[in-house]
Amino acid sequence: QLVAYEVKRMKAEEGNKQKILRHIKELAEKLYKNENPYPAVAMHKVQKPTEGSHLRLHQRPFPRLDEGTVQWIIDQATAKLQSAPPAVRAEKKCMVPSGPPMAAILERNGNALANSARRLEVVRNCISYVFENKMLEAKKLFPAVLRAMKGRAARHCLTQELHLHVQQNRAVLDHQQFDFVIRMMNCCLQDCTAMDEHGVAAALLPLVTAFCRKLSPGITQFAYSCVQEHV
Repeated sequence: QLVAYEVKRMKAEEGNKQKILRHIKELAEKLYKNENPYPAVAMHKVQKPTEGSHLRLHQRPFPRLDEGTVQWIIDQATAKLQSAPPAVRAEKKCMVPSGPPMAAILERNGNALANSARRLEVVRNCISYVFENKMLEAKKLFPAVLRAMKGRAARHCLTQELHLHVQQNRAVLDHQQFDFVIRMMNCCLQDCTAMDEHGVAAALLPLVTAFCRKLSPGITQFAYSCVQEHV
């Protein structure tokens, strides 16, 4: 029903937080009523006697219950229950029109797709700057790259771009380049979920054994020594 009737209303509300919240509250009430169609029955609370009440002198004895009266009350309640209709709401079936074409809804996601493409572009540019030794430009883009790593597409993009540089025999890095690459890898692995284990994490495995830096003649440090703590 939302897709059929509410698209125009949603478009009109974009940018107005008050209207959006009111709309959400209305929806919430509808959903709540749908799940809880019967009002809660008020329970009679029996008060507990106060502390030390048993020590009072003037205690009235509990009255004798008349068996006939009690039985009559039980019979009345049973008869009511038997004659009551079953507590199940009859489902009202209704036809819901198909509503506007999907394009109307996809239009609203256009911005999200554009944002995603921009993020991937930022990741690619930053990696290019690192390998071209344009460290000032790389530093400017770096916070945006770390934020982009929250998305799976950006994590895949990172592994692909690094793989291209390994193929071009650019795996031996200087200290600054090594630091940048390690920080990106760590951030990428930190945001990985179990779903990424055979994708992003697996794609990084050959890369962490390829990228390295020379610490001194004859001593090389590989990237895996800095990222191996990740699950």
